[in-house]
Order: sequence, then C-alpha cells, then structure tokens
Amino acid sequence: MQGRKTAIHIEMDDQTRATLVGWLRRQKTPVGLAKRARAMLLLADGHSFAATARQVELRERHVRKWALRFVAYGIDGLYDKKRPGRQPVFPPSGGGVRRQTGL
Repeated sequence: MQGRKTAIHIEMDDQTRATLVGWLRRQKTPVGLAKRARAMLLLADGHSFAATARQVELRERHVRKWALRFVAYGIDGLYDKKRPGRQPVFPPSGGGVRRQTGL
C-alpha cells in the first residue's frame, strides 16, 4: 500500500453503521450529509483517505476533516456547524403581515 500511514482510525459499532446506512437509503438526506456518511463507512471498511475521497467526490483534506470530527463527536460531528449570518427579517412561521387589497 502506498502513501503515508494515518493516525486517524474510524471504528463504529453496529448501531452507528445502521444509522449511516439509513441516511444513505433515505431520499430526503442532504447530499453533503450523505457524502460524509458514505465516506465514514468506506473509511471504517479500511479504504484509504485518497480512495475514499475519489469515491465520494470530495477532496482528501475534507475527508480528513470530517473523519476527525467523527472521531471526536460521533454522528453529531457529521452535521454542518451553525454559520454566522444576518438574522431573518420575517419569522420562520411565515405568519407575516398581510395587506388588504380590496377595492
């Protein structure tokens, strides 16, 4: 096997594996989350970071980043972090002010 040895080893129990496989089978799973789940499953099966990155169409450095988060936080590490941004102008309920247009 070519390449350097890594200190990151992905190990998961049957319940975690079943959860990740369930994400891959659902049609409503966001694409990014599905790619991360597939990457963790491939790494757990013994694939290299480079081969995993090619299969899931991510860069190797991103696969390593998600692997580190998975090792540190488990499944919760695969979700996107909250991003900063402008506060929404309208409430998320959609119950904004209605205008009357009657003539």
